[in-house]
Amino acid sequence: MSTLKVNAIRNVTATSDAVTLATDGTCTANLSNRQGRNLIINGAMQVAQRGTSSTGTGYYTVDRFALAYNATASITQAQVDVASGTTPYTLGFRKAFKVTNGNQGSLGSQQIMEFKYKVEAQDVASSGWNYTDPNSFITLSFWVKSSVSFNMKGFFFTQDNSYNYPLETGTLSANTWTKITKTIPGNSNLVFNNDNGVGIVISLGVYGPFFSSANPSVNQWGAYSSATLTNPSETTWWTTNGATLEFTGVQLEVSDHATSFEHKSYAQELDLCRRYCQVYKSVGNYSRFATTIAQSSSSIRSIFYLKKQLRAVPTFSYSGNFQCANATNFNIANMGLESSSTSLDVVVLNQGGMSVTAQSAFFLAGNNDTSAQITFDSEL
Repeated sequence: MSTLKVNAIRNVTATSDAVTLATDGTCTANLSNRQGRNLIINGAMQVAQRGTSSTGTGYYTVDRFALAYNATASITQAQVDVASGTTPYTLGFRKAFKVTNGNQGSLGSQQIMEFKYKVEAQDVASSGWNYTDPNSFITLSFWVKSSVSFNMKGFFFTQDNSYNYPLETGTLSANTWTKITKTIPGNSNLVFNNDNGVGIVISLGVYGPFFSSANPSVNQWGAYSSATLTNPSETTWWTTNGATLEFTGVQLEVSDHATSFEHKSYAQELDLCRRYCQVYKSVGNYSRFATTIAQSSSSIRSIFYLKKQLRAVPTFSYSGNFQCANATNFNIANMGLESSSTSLDVVVLNQGGMSVTAQSAFFLAGNNDTSAQITFDSEL
């Protein structure tokens, strides 16, 4: 088998069995290493705008990836370093998403721990995957390391018409990085709307018996029900106090095989992540976050001109201490999103019950707090 070098600098190649010569002399090729093929954002776990460790459930550390759990004790999610000298370190991966188990005891019927990613529907619809054709494929690949040997379970789920595809990794060797590849065919029942909602949900982890009571077949599409989410989970990881899982190099591509990971710079990944989340962080004791205007003698408005257009109108959260100089009775806990003025490009926060000089201007700033931050979130 020969290889056609299309662009040696970008390492774009096509194998000989994917090259077609037409009678007019033109040549076409099925390119396997094209840019932009990875539908996963931040798959190398480089960006963690919100923070690097949390016991929360949801999006709290590595951007675009969530940890969901329903457990009797805390489970920790964190962005961590990939140890040098290992594969995937030698392949350029420096960060991973790590899950650390608390002391859970037995696995309850409806308890779960899942590492989760959601792909925007319009990105699937326009990806080039002929998802209603069983002869057209999409391939998921990732690196995983478990401190406990077990067969991790999971699933693909289509949000727009609730179809499900159970997965499993096979038995993972303890404390060993393993590359997992799953090639998934299309199905005539699949639907992906061309909009900014959820398209595909990818989940991997441990699931209580409630979610596998119908014992669904692995690697087969079926209509979703709570009983057919995945096939029965092993409990070894769940019942081992301090057990860990690490993930990196997550890639989803329109192909019948996995290609090498599409590495992007930190700046590229950060820019893509900002469609879903933007975090404003203090860089000093009194960092200025936004211009603030007193629209009357009793109310203020703080205006944020966003770094990138968001996917949807965001939610607002904060941590740390803030001040608005010359605004009596200011309390950031009483600030809310002004929906009539907020767009995908600009966010306006307001607060009433103030005593302030009308039409004056000042700043929303940190109040002697280097850790103050404000988050606008429009995750799927």
